[in-house]
Amino acid sequence: MLAQAARNAGLKPLVIDLYADLDMQGYAEDFTQILSLAEEHLASAVDYFIEHYVVTTVIYGSGFEYYPESLSYLAGRLRVLGNTPDVFIKLHDKPVFFSCLDQLNIPHPAVCFKPPDSADYWLLKPMQGQGGMGIKRYHPQERIESAVYWQKYQAGVQHSVLFLSDGKSVQVVGFNTQWAVRLSESQAFMFSGIINQCDLSMAQQAQVVDWLKKLTPAFGLKGLNSLDFIQSGDKSFVLEINPRPSASMQLYDVDLLNRHIKASIGRLTDHPQASGYTGYQIAYAELDVMIPDGFAWPDGCMDLPGNGVMCRKGQPICSIIAHQKQAYSVMDALLTQQLNLIKGLHPHGI
Repeated sequence: MLAQAARNAGLKPLVIDLYADLDMQGYAEDFTQILSLAEEHLASAVDYFIEHYVVTTVIYGSGFEYYPESLSYLAGRLRVLGNTPDVFIKLHDKPVFFSCLDQLNIPHPAVCFKPPDSADYWLLKPMQGQGGMGIKRYHPQERIESAVYWQKYQAGVQHSVLFLSDGKSVQVVGFNTQWAVRLSESQAFMFSGIINQCDLSMAQQAQVVDWLKKLTPAFGLKGLNSLDFIQSGDKSFVLEINPRPSASMQLYDVDLLNRHIKASIGRLTDHPQASGYTGYQIAYAELDVMIPDGFAWPDGCMDLPGNGVMCRKGQPICSIIAHQKQAYSVMDALLTQQLNLIKGLHPHGI
């Protein structure tokens, strides 16, 4: 996503990546594949690009939720465009984040940081996570082996708002509706897809924007961010802030990477909104499947694994994107594209 956005913005992307997807390789000026975002794996790749291209700046994407110390390492080597490591870490410090929401009178589902007395309607969530990974229903008898917190389950429609910040002010890019999929008992709320359409009233949108205007200076947010929230009737409940470019930036053809860069250095720039609707969805493997040589990817597929890559059941195969004049047509197109993908890969399951 970021490599494509950088190329479209007229830049020459130098990419450090875990998966080396085929389309990323096509967009990248050069790339290095690493085993993880841990500093021990990241350092040699950073050294390579500094030595060969004399780079001075870096834009980061997803995955650092699990390696926040690596962001601090990057900031020590390069100029980070976007939120600083301190801001990123503070937003993922759940007691600090939810305490800030309470101080600003911003509603959120109830949370606690020790096992609740009753299991009724509680979710177990990892302290550090992304895309819904590790979120599941709470069962008191289950052994807990990692850093977690508990949050009351809140029924409603999942939304997000993509926005730019310069540390003080906010510029909304758009409101979105997103959905999740249950892959297993332990992966019960995995991010599945998103569309730049929602049924929120103008008053409801204005309420969320007011919250953003409070949260931006409270945390010093910069660049592209997204806020996830649940809409239940006429009430909204904040879930989290993703302090980095999120998947929803692909829904808006408005040169968001350049605007992300400018916002990171204190400049918010306007851009006309695109017409129509765009949807993005992750296609998860329904069974173990190996990508065959010469596989013809259906139109709209992105994040393409290479030949011979094994996608295990429940793992992402690729992403799918569709653009139409009507929102319902987008959903139909996403479904059709996913069915075509499954049909093409099904004979190659093992």
